[in-house]
Amino acid sequence: MTWWQIFLGSIFGFKFAWFVFLHILLIWTFFLRLIWVRRPVSVTFAWFLIVILLPLIGLMLYLMLGERPVGRKLTKKIIRMEKEYAGISEEMKEMYRLDRELLHPEARALSLLAQSKNGSPVTSGNKIELFTESLSVLQHFIDEINRSKISIHLEFYIWALGGDSDRVGEALIAAAKRGVACRVLLDSLGSKDWFKSSWPKRFRIAGIQVTEALPIQFGRFQFRRADLRLHRKIFVIDGSVVWTGSMNLVDPRTFKQDSGVGEWVDAMVRIEGPVCSQFELTSMFDWSVENPKVSHFRDKDRLKVPHRGTALAQEFSSGPVYRDDILYQVLLSAIMDAREELAITTPYFGPDDGLIQALMAAAQRGVRVTLIVPKLNDSTLVAWSSRSFYSDLLIAGVQIAEFHGGLLHTKSLLIDKRIAIFGSVNFDQRSLRLNFEISLIVYDQNFCSSLEKLIMGYLSLSEMVDERKWLKRPRWKLLLENAAYLTSPLL
Repeated sequence: MTWWQIFLGSIFGFKFAWFVFLHILLIWTFFLRLIWVRRPVSVTFAWFLIVILLPLIGLMLYLMLGERPVGRKLTKKIIRMEKEYAGISEEMKEMYRLDRELLHPEARALSLLAQSKNGSPVTSGNKIELFTESLSVLQHFIDEINRSKISIHLEFYIWALGGDSDRVGEALIAAAKRGVACRVLLDSLGSKDWFKSSWPKRFRIAGIQVTEALPIQFGRFQFRRADLRLHRKIFVIDGSVVWTGSMNLVDPRTFKQDSGVGEWVDAMVRIEGPVCSQFELTSMFDWSVENPKVSHFRDKDRLKVPHRGTALAQEFSSGPVYRDDILYQVLLSAIMDAREELAITTPYFGPDDGLIQALMAAAQRGVRVTLIVPKLNDSTLVAWSSRSFYSDLLIAGVQIAEFHGGLLHTKSLLIDKRIAIFGSVNFDQRSLRLNFEISLIVYDQNFCSSLEKLIMGYLSLSEMVDERKWLKRPRWKLLLENAAYLTSPLL
């Protein structure tokens, strides 16, 4: 027996042996749990490594963040109300069944996939306009509220204090006072500062209904995961006009100006036509789920909205409880269906191996694949992790552009200049598997042309990543990027 064995035995003795036994038992029990829930392999091994290296801290993190529960009570409510929503969904599909025949075959297949699992069908007769100036969008919001006569539904991840976003709040109070039914649904974490301010009280005094989505409850992490967030951006006016896209209710001149990345650069769409009813139904469903006073969902008063244009489009929602993994399937299918061009804009890039392989395969079969991401990011870990994918993508022929005109926050996917997916979805694991997201899928060449012009504008303010220079970067950067990549399944 060596001296250190004698030393350890004299100090720990029987207790040390029990500690080792309990540690091994804990690791194996945790590993069996990971196998039981059947997570993606990369996620499983990432968590297993964390718990081996940091047993107690790792287990605490897993209890808070490892699985995807929203709480037993809320899950039961969602499942019950989703069954009620299914009847409305089937009614919509039958109502717009013939509209799908107007699509070309590839688009028809994508629309069928997007409407599966209780999704919304493609509808014709929509007018869709693209807006790219955040301050102009905020002024449009105020004008829409001032013109409203019946109802206003606001659903956002962030409502930030200060600037023109406060003017939106004042307009909403004025609308409520003149009799417009106003409902506001905001994410608890994203809008935490707003909920701590005087605004909620002022809204309620004015008659505005305010609900906090997915509130963080300390001590209940074992029942509700803390980082599942409502990331949607939906603004519905009188059931006939909808705004959606990447922008939160923030003034870019004041929002996160201490992060050192410049102003947030966003884009939104204004929609009129039948697809508006789909956004309102999703918004009302979210409201009903989060409002403890509502137990059933039967809201289908405004299923029929008159035609306002010629665009074919469908609302596309996703989340970790209902319509699970449908977003991943739609993105994968869209990439695989591309024949000529594929353009992606996203502030946070952290896909899994399946999507990376799909992008590489698209480039290698001759598709012009362009990825546009911000050069500076408000999350250092995400930035390093994103760059760990560059080498493989560049070698495969993917063009990568780093935008230097601020933090590019627009989230879009343009396929062959004739299909666009536009909304709140980042190209990362959080949007794919954790957040409640909303997108608009547009099958219209006029809108796609507008989006293409916007993308070309982003490219004019971007620097293309040179493959040769990138592959010669310092080794310490490669090590940092690859180390950050290990965390990508958990970001």
